[in-house]
Amino acid sequence: MNRGRINWGKLAARLVIVGYLAFVVLPLIWLLLMSLKGPLDVMALPPKIIFKPTLENYRRLFLGTQRSQYEVARTDFPRALLNTVIVAGGATVLSLVTGVLAAYAFARFHFAGKESLAFTILSLRFAPALATLIPTYALYRRIGLYNTHIGLILISQVISMPLLIWVVRSYIESIPIECEQAALVDGYSWWGAFRIVVLPLASPGIAATSVLAFVFCWNNFIFGLFLAARQTQTLVVATLAFISYEQVLWGQMAAASVMTVIPAMAFIFMVQRWLVRGLTFGAVKA
Repeated sequence: MNRGRINWGKLAARLVIVGYLAFVVLPLIWLLLMSLKGPLDVMALPPKIIFKPTLENYRRLFLGTQRSQYEVARTDFPRALLNTVIVAGGATVLSLVTGVLAAYAFARFHFAGKESLAFTILSLRFAPALATLIPTYALYRRIGLYNTHIGLILISQVISMPLLIWVVRSYIESIPIECEQAALVDGYSWWGAFRIVVLPLASPGIAATSVLAFVFCWNNFIFGLFLAARQTQTLVVATLAFISYEQVLWGQMAAASVMTVIPAMAFIFMVQRWLVRGLTFGAVKA
């Protein structure tokens, strides 16, 4: 009887997991199939499951404006891809340079208001982006950062910096302070102990968090929409170019979405184990 009940429980749990995976994965599969359909197939009703795949939608993304009997592609996708790499990569590098040092300070030093300041930094992730978008837009217009890569990199710190500081802080707190003290006794300076002891031991967490920060900056929509123009337009914003008052270019929009999703998914799968470890370090410390 007990064995039968346990089996039924496992079966129910597996059905729930399968249902959740179907809910998450099926839209991605449908998006991929749509990106491989021609103009007639993508507009067919009811939707076609069996069709002749084509890479025409992807070709139009990278070859610029192409006119056909059915649709017109009007977006500079290669430039948007380059802009996204510059903005997301620059924001991640800036967060690493400043965030790792800040995380070390929060983990090792004791000063007045430390936890309040750490929570204030984390609260930047709580507040909606629209709350600060209007004053940021006015400030960027005044000082010349509107429609620049530097401006997008700086505002992206609101996304990447809090995450990096808190996760890397938990990694550093898990490193015994005796390791640093031993390096100091051997004659190393504070910077030398930090460089040869803390950084190597915390490198898995730093790597995982930096990739996650890169993904969040890569997928950000609101900042690229309001603080950039065509010259610095990012991928998620460039996808809107396939929607016009005349028609919606579903095939090319699906291809652009696939090209936007692939890097994020690849990075998440690569660092999934390290990321979970970094998020759980320090959770059971006294």
